[in-house]
Amino acid sequence: MEKFQKLTGIAAPMPLVNIDTDMIIPKVFLKTIKRSGLGVNLFDEMRYDRQGNEIPDFVLNKPQYRETEILVAGDNFGCGSSREHAPWALKDFGIKCVISTSFADIFFNNCFKNGILPIVLPQEAVDVLMTDAEKGSNARMTIDLENQTVTSSDGDVFSFEVDSFKKHCLLEGLDDIGLTMEKAAAIDTFEAAAAQARPWV
Repeated sequence: MEKFQKLTGIAAPMPLVNIDTDMIIPKVFLKTIKRSGLGVNLFDEMRYDRQGNEIPDFVLNKPQYRETEILVAGDNFGCGSSREHAPWALKDFGIKCVISTSFADIFFNNCFKNGILPIVLPQEAVDVLMTDAEKGSNARMTIDLENQTVTSSDGDVFSFEVDSFKKHCLLEGLDDIGLTMEKAAAIDTFEAAAAQARPWV
């Protein structure tokens, strides 16, 4: 998993509340178990019309937001079903951070497991960042995970809380497999001892 340490990028405003996982990646695209290739269908029903043409008014279809790496979203982002395809689609599109006043628990945890930083901030802070995001590609936010700050393009700085273990995993680029591999030497030692003690197994 890619390390997340400091990110400066374009932020897109999505002020809708209760953006659920079916809006993020509709169920018709859940047939794959690959983590790649889902970005093209991110927010599919909002991005495209029935003929598959882009809807110009949708934020991620606007030229200034096509390289978005940060979403500033309304309350209760990622509610609905627990599909891990939702963070897969966000990450595949290029989004590495989502800022909101609250997240659904399962989606929140799935983000960390897939290299996305979900940041919870008070409504007042989100309002400032939402306005900043509306400026388009000229306004770039900076997310500093080590110092746990979000800095707007105007220099407003907001501190956020993050679980220390989840922070460590993002900073070091450790998903569940990576965490296991950190213990590879201990696992090898155990398996060698077990094979010697029980050669018939």
